[in-house]
Parts: sequence; C-alpha cells; structure tokens
Amino acid sequence: SNIHKSILFHSYSITVQLDLLRNLFSRTLGFSSGEKILDELSLEGVAQYIKSGKCKNIICMVGAGISTSAGIPDFRSPGTGLYANLQKYNLPYPEAIFQIDYFKQHPEPFFALARELYPGQFKPTVCHYFIRMLKDKGLLRRCYSQNIDTLERVAGLATEDLVEAHGTFYTSHCVRFLCRKEYNLDWMKEKIFSDEIPKCDSCSSLVKPDIVFFGENLPARFFTSMKKDFPLCDLLIIMGTSLQVQPFASLSDFVAGLLGFGGGMDFDSDKAYRDVAQLGTCDEGCLALADLLGWKEELQELVKTEHDLIDSKDKKEKAEADKTASGTEGGKTDKTD
Repeated sequence: SNIHKSILFHSYSITVQLDLLRNLFSRTLGFSSGEKILDELSLEGVAQYIKSGKCKNIICMVGAGISTSAGIPDFRSPGTGLYANLQKYNLPYPEAIFQIDYFKQHPEPFFALARELYPGQFKPTVCHYFIRMLKDKGLLRRCYSQNIDTLERVAGLATEDLVEAHGTFYTSHCVRFLCRKEYNLDWMKEKIFSDEIPKCDSCSSLVKPDIVFFGENLPARFFTSMKKDFPLCDLLIIMGTSLQVQPFASLSDFVAGLLGFGGGMDFDSDKAYRDVAQLGTCDEGCLALADLLGWKEELQELVKTEHDLIDSKDKKEKAEADKTASGTEGGKTDKTD
C-alpha cells in the first residue's frame, strides 16, 4: 500500500535513433528485448550503471510521495491523504475539488484548500535535492512531475528541466476563453491569503492557477517533451507515485512499448532483467543511492545549505512584514491622537 512512497527503476539500452513523429506507438526495433543492462537487479546494480558512464540520460517521474516528508499530504493514503480529509468542504465527492466544472460554480473549496497547501510554506525534501544533483552532474534529461507544489523549482530545477504534467501554481490565468490574462505567483498568493476569490482585473472572471483539473487537457509540453525525451532514456526513476492517474501513469511503459519489450514492470520473475524496486521512503531511497554513488555527504550538505537559505529568507520576509504592519498600526495611532 506504500508503493507510492517507494522508488522504482527501469533501465534501458537505446542504440537506435527513433522517428517518433511518423508512427509513435507502432514502430518496433530489431534488437533483443531481453538485453541485460544492470549487473544485478538491486540498488547497487543501478549505482554501478550510473557510475559506468553508459547512463547519460536519466528521466525522473515523481508524484506526491516525494513531498510528504515536507509536510504536504498525498492524495490517496487512507486516513492521512488529501481525499480522506475534505469533509469540511461539503463536496459531493472528494475529487470534485479538482473538477473544472465544479470549480467554476463553486470556487471557494479549492481556494480554501489552496491556502492550506500554498507553495512557499514548505521546503524541498532530500528527494527533490537528489534530482537537483542529477541535474548538476549532467545526468538529468528531464523530471516529469505530477505535483503542483513547485518544490522542484524551489530545489533548483529550471523550467527547461521540468515537465509539470499536472500544471503548476507558478502562473495563473483568467478562465474566460477570450481573455486568458496571465497572473504571477505573488498576485495569486495575495488574493488567496486575503480570503478573496481571485477575479480577473480585465474582465472580472475567475482566475485559476495553471494546475490541471479533471476535465482539462494536460499541457502541450507534456506530449512534445515525451516524444523527445523517452527515446533517449537510459534510466527511468519513478518516485512517490502510485501510477493511478492517466496519461502520466503510462509513461513508465512508453519506452518499453516502443522497443517491443511489452508493458509493465517485472521485479522478481524468472524473466526479470531490467527493473528494480527500492521499498521504503523516497528520502531513504535517495540517500541510499547517493551513498552508493559516493554523493551522500554532498547531498546532505546541499539540503542543509539550501534549507538554511530558505529559513534566512523567510525570517527576513517576516521581519519586513512585521515592520510594515507595525508602521501601519503606528500611523493609525498617530492619526487618532
């Protein structure tokens, strides 16, 4: 039941250039589907593969499980997950809070929840910074994230490193088709924390963060990046996702299908040759892999340095906010006197 908090690995050997644009799903390649890539089907085998120099394009697929240690609930864990704790919003069913038609009629529950989970209140986890290290070492092809908490960006991934498959709070747009005015994170934050329902300055329609609701299409970048990235994938690391939501869930089978391997992951059958599961928390798995790669101390130092910077920035912003509030109160007092 905790598979969504674990780490799964797919290893691939791709030696042929693919023309995806012509026939994306039906093209097959003429080499063995059972070519062994890892010396052993273990975390040690994954580490050896990364250190070998043959693994140059790593793709990470991540979900809510990588952010739970930051204090952000996942969606589906019984009892503690987001969907299990929405009774106070009087929804017809839990998923309605992310249904676009329901949102347009009843935006209040979503924005109340957004206030609780708003980006900027949480720090990236060990897992986020491990992905950042993959980038810094030139190994990260792309990170495909189901998350809307922006912690990948806070950890140091740039827009080009990321495919935010379910969108992001980073930008927002007016929902009116003929307007679509864009707003930034600070504008939306101000509205949400002042208990206002965000309305467009130009046309007074609702403004919604650019997260993908049920009933909306995934960003075009998801599909264009997928076509470019997955044919080059040497290692796919899946962390913190139960792979329940399509089409994101099918990405893990994407390369396998193209190469004629057949879908699904195989960790322990007699025919297993490429997949590894590391059970436990995502942070523990990343630390264990970093240790085997000789990166553990570097990773721990990165987490400490970055968290200290975030704390320092938060303290400074709080002091400035208190000073502003104090000045406002002082002004009111003087005026009264």
